[in-house]
Amino acid sequence: MVPALDEHNRAFWTGGRDGRLLITRCERCHLWVSPPAGDCPECGGRLRPQPVSGLGTVFTYTVNHQPFNPAVAVPYVIAIVELDEQPGLRIAANIVDCQPDSVHVGLPVAVRFERQDLDGEIAFAPVFAPR
Repeated sequence: MVPALDEHNRAFWTGGRDGRLLITRCERCHLWVSPPAGDCPECGGRLRPQPVSGLGTVFTYTVNHQPFNPAVAVPYVIAIVELDEQPGLRIAANIVDCQPDSVHVGLPVAVRFERQDLDGEIAFAPVFAPR
């Protein structure tokens, strides 16, 4: 599910249109920050969306058997993916293009995007698939 888009998260949710995963990065100390925010939590510097490689590893995950969203077939996997750019830089996303029982901690993954329509605005939700 994609939240309402705002000045802080719009680049994250729309960067997939160009095939880019955009994560905010501090202009001063260069810390990557996710989820998107207004100011750097380390130094208070300004955050700007910057492209990342879209590569990472599964840090943890859960296999869901409850149909919370009728548009998503069960079972499905939601994972916390640690991106390669920085230790501790993690985002939550679905794992796709594999059987749920093949997902494991440490699984190398790469980003893909799923288009979603939001009240007249188009978002591109990042999902990850095994590499």
